[in-house]
Amino acid sequence: MDEAFVAAKYGVPGRSYADFATLRGDPSDGLPGVPGVGEKTAAALITRFGSLPALLEALDAGVTDGFPAGSRTRLAAARDYLEAAPAVVKVAPDAPLPPADLTLPAKPRDPEALVQLADRYGLDSPLNRLLETLAR
Repeated sequence: MDEAFVAAKYGVPGRSYADFATLRGDPSDGLPGVPGVGEKTAAALITRFGSLPALLEALDAGVTDGFPAGSRTRLAAARDYLEAAPAVVKVAPDAPLPPADLTLPAKPRDPEALVQLADRYGLDSPLNRLLETLAR
């Protein structure tokens, strides 16, 4: 996922995704989000204020312009969460990552194990589509 993908999918710059996810919630990352703030409201808030710290500053300053109906109250009620969550969500941009080979394999490494998984979880159709795609 790059900046353009995030912008197209969520309507926020990629660099703002963590703030967006903090607001709207992300169950896969264990983020409950702010109750009553969904994807559209979170995107509108990030677009308007640029970041979660700037949004909190505006909230503290009593700014009312740019807050969708009812969101100021919800954000104020979730203040403790909004202050704690960024430390959990923050990405470590300096984490050492080994080089990754991103080329798709021409065939599965262990076809028998793959068939067993497909049988166990009823994934015959997706597996067949994958194998057809890899064969191209």
